[in-house]
Amino acid sequence: MLHSSSSRRFVLRSVAAAMALAGLGSNAFAQEVVKIGYSGPLSGGAALYGKNVLTGMEMAVAEINADGLEVGGKKVRLELVALDDKYNPAESAINTQRLVQEHKTPAVLIPHSGGSFAVQTTNERLGVLLLSYTSVPTITARGNKLTIRIPPEFTGYVEPFTRYAMGKYGKNLAIANADHDYAKAWTAAFKPAWEAAGGKVVAENPMSYNRSTDFYSGVSRVLAAKPDVMFIGGASEPTGLVVKQARELGFKGGFVIIDQAKMDEIAKVTGGYGPLEGSIGVLPLVDDTRTHAKDFVERFRKANPGRDPSSEVSLNYIAVHATAQAMRLAGTTTDAHAIRAKMNEAYRSLPAKYNVHDIEGIDEKGGTIANTYVATVEGGKVKQVTLRELVSK
Repeated sequence: MLHSSSSRRFVLRSVAAAMALAGLGSNAFAQEVVKIGYSGPLSGGAALYGKNVLTGMEMAVAEINADGLEVGGKKVRLELVALDDKYNPAESAINTQRLVQEHKTPAVLIPHSGGSFAVQTTNERLGVLLLSYTSVPTITARGNKLTIRIPPEFTGYVEPFTRYAMGKYGKNLAIANADHDYAKAWTAAFKPAWEAAGGKVVAENPMSYNRSTDFYSGVSRVLAAKPDVMFIGGASEPTGLVVKQARELGFKGGFVIIDQAKMDEIAKVTGGYGPLEGSIGVLPLVDDTRTHAKDFVERFRKANPGRDPSSEVSLNYIAVHATAQAMRLAGTTTDAHAIRAKMNEAYRSLPAKYNVHDIEGIDEKGGTIANTYVATVEGGKVKQVTLRELVSK
């Protein structure tokens, strides 16, 4: 009986000790879970684009959690909550409200201008930071106090692209880009700049890149005007088909390619960079010679065998790292205004390993600033050059 009683007291003491240790352990390793929202296309024709954006975000979150994030003296673990908006702005707005109300997300990333504009009608009231992946300048020109534009605005490409293409090939331009809103915004900026530089628009025939796989009739129509340069671009694959079919129809001039289309992805359609001779567009990340860019490509390929990262991956990867850094600097994971106030410092203080595109900071309106690298194709090979170098020539 005495032995049984002693045994029972020993077991109870052991259980109590174990519970105490468990309690200490849970306190020692307790982490605040902070959720970052995403609303973008994960189905439909733009699904690959949306998934590339999400992959960059996921890669950043994995690294931040592995490194350890501490905010205001608390250990923080980030989680992503991704919702499909099918590239529909109305769905973006609904998803954002859901992300804030159900998941308390202090920041939501939207990878298209239409969705970003829709979210801007409510994000200040909801107290959520909008991370907008679009290079349309209007996103930050509106004065929304809780918006960050992730890529530099596309208008920075217009003058150097014009100067390069006109100087190399001539003054006659054919507009044959896509017909969606973003391509229209590019056209609205590029056409008057080309004409102001002394050029002439000899043909204008935007095409439905997202709904067609045969562009011979549209390309033939603009080539009949004998252009020196074709202004093209939309999603990468149909842009590649436009290039391929233009060459097959005998076009010998150059291409100005809007930043939505990626040269390395175009080259997979055209059978290499040869058909892209004389083109100017966004520098493929895989061709970026900077040390930290090459390191990022290697890390991405290791985590995603058989895939190459695009700028959709890398720029949104940087944005999530910058947001975590801003939380650290602001000492809060919940106050979107305080986080927004530290975003410039966050970008500027990111280690080069994470700042793949050398983002220099953000301007007073919330747009990122960088000496952007672009690409020209000369002799069938990609040549890396900065916009500032092109403008200074």
